[in-house]
Amino acid sequence: MLTTKLVDSGVATARIKRAVGAGRLVRPSRGWVALPSADPVLIRAAQSRVILTCVTAAARRGLWDVGDDTFHVAVSPHARPADGIRARIHWCEPMILRAPGTLVDSVPNLLSIVANCQPYEQALTIWESAIRRKQITPDTMRTLPLSARSLRILDDARPFADEGTESILFVRLTWLGLPMRRQIMVLGHRVDLLIGDRLVIQVDGGHHVDQQRTSDNKHDARLRLAGYHTIRVSYWQLMHEWHVVQDLILGAIARGLHLAA
Repeated sequence: MLTTKLVDSGVATARIKRAVGAGRLVRPSRGWVALPSADPVLIRAAQSRVILTCVTAAARRGLWDVGDDTFHVAVSPHARPADGIRARIHWCEPMILRAPGTLVDSVPNLLSIVANCQPYEQALTIWESAIRRKQITPDTMRTLPLSARSLRILDDARPFADEGTESILFVRLTWLGLPMRRQIMVLGHRVDLLIGDRLVIQVDGGHHVDQQRTSDNKHDARLRLAGYHTIRVSYWQLMHEWHVVQDLILGAIARGLHLAA
């Protein structure tokens, strides 16, 4: 916390100094104090005089985590972070002003930076995660001064995208040039992706066990009886064995399994 906030709330400067001297508070940097048990990542940000942003802030806010271990931070163009900071530094003015004491960027700001920092596939999954979790709405984002890349992502984002996997699947198959519909209802259940008229692609997450697996198997059987062809893949296959998944889909298309009989 900024020491000025404590002073403004009525805490005497002498009392703050005594707490620091006794070890009840620590000073990450000039003008800051924190409890010894405070989040070490936030302490690091205060020490470095930066704001967590981009994929780092997205993961902290519960959005899709792309697994980037790099520390992404924002610094105003005229500010100076601490010497020796090891991070991906985004030198930019925020769309929405950051209040004094901010250590984690707002969702609109971090999404704007994500759009221009990350590959399209990862950026889209994070934007759709924010929409799905109702941390933003497309209409409110359109009122902000978005970059051309942000506007493209916003136009492509879908509110019912399921935790990133379906977004990744869709982006990787757009080159096919075939009709594709995402998260649509087929025979009473939502499917991740429908290619053409009859090819259903489902991505199983960690929840695909016991009752969920039984329900999905029943739906797969109903789809087969109705003339659909289902390809069901795991999250691991999608992220680490994409060539295998792609070959399965291309093989099904070559056999016309995406077409209505």
